[in-house]
Amino acid sequence: MINVGIIGSGFIGPAHIEALRRLGFVQVVALCDHSLSSAEEKARALNVPHAYGTVEELLAHPGLDVVHNCTPNHLHADINRQILRAAKHVFSEKPLCMTPEEARELVALAESAGVVHGVSFVYRQFAMVQQAASMQRHGQIGRQFSVYGSYLQDWMLLETDYNWRVDAAMGGLSRAVADIGSHWCDTLQFVTGRRIVEVMADLAIVWPTRKARTNGSATFSAATDDAQYEDKPVNTEDAGSVLVRFDDGSKGCFSVSQVSAGRKNRLSFEINGSECSLGWDQEVPQQLWIGHRSQPNQILTDDPGLMARDVAASAHFPGGHIEGWPDAFKNMMLHFYQAVQAGNMPPAGEAKFASFHEGASVMFIIDAIVKSHQQQRWVKVSS
Repeated sequence: MINVGIIGSGFIGPAHIEALRRLGFVQVVALCDHSLSSAEEKARALNVPHAYGTVEELLAHPGLDVVHNCTPNHLHADINRQILRAAKHVFSEKPLCMTPEEARELVALAESAGVVHGVSFVYRQFAMVQQAASMQRHGQIGRQFSVYGSYLQDWMLLETDYNWRVDAAMGGLSRAVADIGSHWCDTLQFVTGRRIVEVMADLAIVWPTRKARTNGSATFSAATDDAQYEDKPVNTEDAGSVLVRFDDGSKGCFSVSQVSAGRKNRLSFEINGSECSLGWDQEVPQQLWIGHRSQPNQILTDDPGLMARDVAASAHFPGGHIEGWPDAFKNMMLHFYQAVQAGNMPPAGEAKFASFHEGASVMFIIDAIVKSHQQQRWVKVSS
């Protein structure tokens, strides 16, 4: 069994634990939170045998092989450094860090540490996204003309919706783009095999001031008639649109929004090529739309018997047995832990999960998008 420690037990920490337990050869042996009492409470609830109140104590746990960083954004860089310096394999929530400089530093640390390193970009792990990437690799789309898409949510729609991500000191200078636009960028770079090299962005804050509950309750918790609020200034975007240029000369655009009523978690894209078009929507994840000019369009579903042979294993059940986000999360963990079993990173270009290199690539895109909005011009993506 591979022994794993989890740092952070908010929404995403338990999701990591659930996916790891489905693998069968990984066991979560320790959990760390912001205080020992909180860690002990969460460990009891999640049936994790050991709890720690500091990262240092968790890293000293005997026989620990891998550590997952599931903390808020502003803690990612420092905790990732600590894990790498302890020579542990590391799986980090996104964003990898808060700045491009930190991203370059972490990539160098990961390479020198000689450990397996991954970043939680889950949408590339859906079976139909894998199918789209396979079709692109095998030339079935033809020459790429353009890419369009969006990632829309509504969890920040109301003035009374407030979350730590609104605070730039904790979430970073970008919110909607960094939080969900980052997923879109990674997914499309993975599917197309192309890099986003230049961007033009226009971002928007729809609530310049939000009302945060004084009792500390977060978004999604039930509101009461006697709830008390305090005004909080907002300096991170709620929505935005971005024009992009890829390294092969093709172009595209995408929109992000956390204030689109009725859209719960809709990452979607369409790729137009000289042979066909491909379209996918995360809220209907088992379907891949294939558009044609001279024959009827197709809807391909995630039936392993109908998928490309090189990606059929990403669908684990027979056709008609719907798989979704938790199953994509399991795929991500499986690919990462197969590398841990092997003891090293797969060769460049062959990894089936996002590494610190991909995490850094997306950080560079986010940085360029923020600069583009601020300067109102096209900005090249650094490397």
